[in-house]
Amino acid sequence: MHNDKEQQFNEHLKIITTTAANDLVEQKGNLSPFDNRKNNDVLSPLNGFPLTITHKFNKDEIRMKIKNAFEMHGLNKTPFEFAVTPTSMIGEQVESSNFNMLAQDTVNNISLVYPLISPSGSISEGVSPEELLIIVVPGIKNIIWKQMSWMVVASVLFTILIFTAFFMTLKALLKQKKLSEIKSDFINNMTHEFKTPLATISLAVDALKNEKVMQDRNKTEYFTGIIKEENKRMNKQVETILQAALLDKQQIQLNLKTLHAHDLINSAINNIKLPVEEKQGKLDISFEASNDLIVADEVHFINLVNNLLDNAVKYSKDNLTIKLCTQNINSQFRIKIEDNGIGMNKETVHRIFEKFYRAHTGNLHNVKGFGLGLSYVKTIVNAHHGKIKVESTLGKGSCFTIDMPQKI
Repeated sequence: MHNDKEQQFNEHLKIITTTAANDLVEQKGNLSPFDNRKNNDVLSPLNGFPLTITHKFNKDEIRMKIKNAFEMHGLNKTPFEFAVTPTSMIGEQVESSNFNMLAQDTVNNISLVYPLISPSGSISEGVSPEELLIIVVPGIKNIIWKQMSWMVVASVLFTILIFTAFFMTLKALLKQKKLSEIKSDFINNMTHEFKTPLATISLAVDALKNEKVMQDRNKTEYFTGIIKEENKRMNKQVETILQAALLDKQQIQLNLKTLHAHDLINSAINNIKLPVEEKQGKLDISFEASNDLIVADEVHFINLVNNLLDNAVKYSKDNLTIKLCTQNINSQFRIKIEDNGIGMNKETVHRIFEKFYRAHTGNLHNVKGFGLGLSYVKTIVNAHHGKIKVESTLGKGSCFTIDMPQKI
């Protein structure tokens, strides 16, 4: 592109040189010995010589004609030096101040030469000596690069725009694919979560229709109890989904009060004791914080602790052990919940707080849920102006740390 631009620029300079030379030659064709400006004495011996351009025009007039030619072709800011020199002994050379110095540098500068010959049929044809118009344009490469600068900048900006549009489109497609996968996973999980209790309720209803069961009070109470428990389970799942919708719309309202965090944590521990006992696990509780006063919403705080403990049970292995401790750290109330479960890889740790996200476990459905629990925990912690972080090693377990603003 640079070579093409340089060739095009050189062609422009040739046209400019031709234009300026033609203007001078047109004047030269009308010259007579009596037009000698430098010697107005008609009887002077000098007037016997044919006149030249340098006799008719001074240096400033020649420069102006060349400058007009540059302006005519849109190169009015292009610097130049010039000289008008005869090809014989007759006449004298007129040159601009820096002409000799720039004419010697043929690497960085360009010189254009055009013969100044009187036009055919003019007064001075065949009489006036031949002269040469030489124009030197310094720093030709710099001039070309300056002219190309806007093209280069435009090309770079256009390239950046194209790449930006490409990456934004790619990002949108990947995001769309991710949302589609999340949607499919959510529908599959929701179908599974509702299908199981519905099937259980259906079997229990069929059993209640049996005459032997209807006559046995204990069996009737047993099956109605199953229906009630499965109904509670379904209501809990519905509440979870509705709660997620409220969080998504940021419509959650916190009923903030000054509370003792240890009392709230004990409430969550009471809810999880039975599942832990069923797995023959153990809870290691250590309340080390001397000041447990926090400003929090009682229900949501209990729920977030309960969710973390529930996850520790769900994703446990044999010999389940859950450690919960509290501390006072730099005006913060810290809760650490650590388990020895299956743990998580780095990708899962990075995405664990995303809504609907669940770690891939193949086609196994032994762990129930919609992938909303930890998203809820993160939202509630943020709503309390707290912080939560997770550390996990695959196959060894996970540790969740929550820092809540301390009520001093």
